[in-house]
Amino acid sequence: MFDWLAYDFMQRALVASSILSISIAPVGVFLVLRRLSLAGEAMAHAIVPGIVIAFVAFGLSVISMITGGMIAGIVVALATSMLARRTLIREDGSLASLYLIALALGIFILSAAGSAVPLKSFLFGSALGIGDDTLVLIGVIATITLFSFAIMLRPLISATFDPVFFETQSRHLGLVQQWFMFLLVLNLLAAFKSLGTLMAVGLMILPATAARYWVSTITGYLLLTFIFALLSCWAGLILSFYLSNVPTGPAIVLVAGCIFFISLFCAPLGLLRGSIVRK
Repeated sequence: MFDWLAYDFMQRALVASSILSISIAPVGVFLVLRRLSLAGEAMAHAIVPGIVIAFVAFGLSVISMITGGMIAGIVVALATSMLARRTLIREDGSLASLYLIALALGIFILSAAGSAVPLKSFLFGSALGIGDDTLVLIGVIATITLFSFAIMLRPLISATFDPVFFETQSRHLGLVQQWFMFLLVLNLLAAFKSLGTLMAVGLMILPATAARYWVSTITGYLLLTFIFALLSCWAGLILSFYLSNVPTGPAIVLVAGCIFFISLFCAPLGLLRGSIVRK
C-alpha cells in the first residue's frame, strides 16, 4: 500500500509539496479575500516568457529561470499599471491582454528553439522530478513568505477589509500591496517546477476557496487552507505515481477541485447547508 514511499523521488516530492503548501496557503487566502484570484492566474502566465528565455539561454538552471520569471512578472505588472493610467483600457483588460501575449510568446520561443524538454513539463510540471536545487529554492521562498506574513499580517488584514481606514492610519498601503504581489510571483515561481505554469495558481486558489466554506475566522481559514493544499498535493502525487501518463500538476489540481466541490455542497457555509441556514 505504501510502496511508493520507498522511492527517493517520491520522498523528495512529498517534502517539497509539504513546504510549498505551507508557503502558498496564506497567499491563496488573501488572493481570495482581496478578490485577486484572476490576477493570480494572469501572473502565472505572465512569467512564462521570462522562464523560457532563461531556459533557452542558460539551460536547466533554477536560479536563471527564477530570475527570468521574476523579471517577466515585474515587466507585465508595470506595463499593466502604465496602460491603465495612460489609455482607455482598464487594468483588468490590460492585464488580460498582456498575459495572453506573454503566454503565447513563451510557448512560441520554447517551440521555435527546438527544446529537448517537452512542452508538457513547462505547462503541467513534474513534481516527481524535483531536484535538490529546486527543493532548496522552495524552502528559501517559503521562509521569505512566512517571515513576511509574520510581519505584515495585521496590516494586510486591515488593508483587505477596510483599505480606506488603513490608508488614513498608515502611509504604507502601497508597500503592503506591492510586497504581497511580490510574494505572489515568488510562490508562483516556487510552484513552477512541480505544477507547471498552467496549474500553479490552482493550488493557491482551490484550497483557499474550499476552506472559505468551512470557517469564518482568519486563523481557521489559514490553517484549513494549508490542510486542503497539503491533502491535494499528497493525494495528487500518489495518483500521478500510479497513473504514469498523468502529469502531477493536473492530478494535484483535480484533487483540490474535488475538495472544492465537496466543500461547496457539504460545508456549513456551502451551497446546500448555507441555503438551509438562510431559510
